[in-house]
Amino acid sequence: MKTGLVLEGGAMRGMYTAGVLDVFMEEGITFDGIIGVSAGALFGVNYLSRQAGRVLRYNKRFNADPNYLGLRPLFRTGNIVDTDYAYRRVPHKLDVFDDETYKSSDVPFYAVVTNIKTGKPEYIKIDSVYEQMDVLRASGSMPFVSRPVKVGRKLYMDGAIADSIPFEKFLDMGYERLVVVLTKPDGYRKKPVPAPLAKAFYGRMYPKFEERIKERHEMYNGTIRRLKKLEAEGGAVVLRPGTHVKISRVEKNPEKLQALYDVGVKDARDAMGRIRAFMPEPDALTADSRGYGEIRK
Repeated sequence: MKTGLVLEGGAMRGMYTAGVLDVFMEEGITFDGIIGVSAGALFGVNYLSRQAGRVLRYNKRFNADPNYLGLRPLFRTGNIVDTDYAYRRVPHKLDVFDDETYKSSDVPFYAVVTNIKTGKPEYIKIDSVYEQMDVLRASGSMPFVSRPVKVGRKLYMDGAIADSIPFEKFLDMGYERLVVVLTKPDGYRKKPVPAPLAKAFYGRMYPKFEERIKERHEMYNGTIRRLKKLEAEGGAVVLRPGTHVKISRVEKNPEKLQALYDVGVKDARDAMGRIRAFMPEPDALTADSRGYGEIRK
């Protein structure tokens, strides 16, 4: 019986996910496969590289730099995050990502992207973070403040536009038990994006992507209803922020980033008994026995 981990996006709300995953590393909780969207993909790969604390560390260190995140890179490049800074300099030089440990984990990791021509989600297996960094960048490229990312001959953007919480995809792939990490609190309902905004940005060149943006709130809220049903039936354990932390999608304040991370840590520790009881015995092995490698700080 395969157990999968599903990671919602949410930009800097993903600090909650970072806290949860660091506790999973400490507790030796492992999975047969992982799927992440946007920040869930960008932050989630650190779970397989065994680099506990890295997501918190580099966001607290670099987010406040106006050349890294904010209006300066947006006006200069069309991306609210400086892509060379965030996707090249940081993981290769400034806070090095351990791609070798990631590749040696042997756990399939999928990033969700949205094809802006078709408006449909695609699920791309990440075998090497360094070699497929553009896929991860595409998954996290938020509409209106990011340029489309070319991967091969296709253009992609934020995977959350087409499949915000891809638990049904994992069920279709044969993962029978799911642990799902959400970044919005219980009771959250997404509101529609103003139609004129979507049309102004994407209507002329990418009408199917425009439609996805306009329909996203219905898709998201329906997904939450179906996930709650699965949770009630015992097919999933769902973690969602139990304490409200007001945080921007492009939060720069290190204290707020830390606060939301700490909520993730607390919620994961509080749920640990429930998670261990849920997971089949063969999947609840230690990190070393599954080949995940040493946890690096």
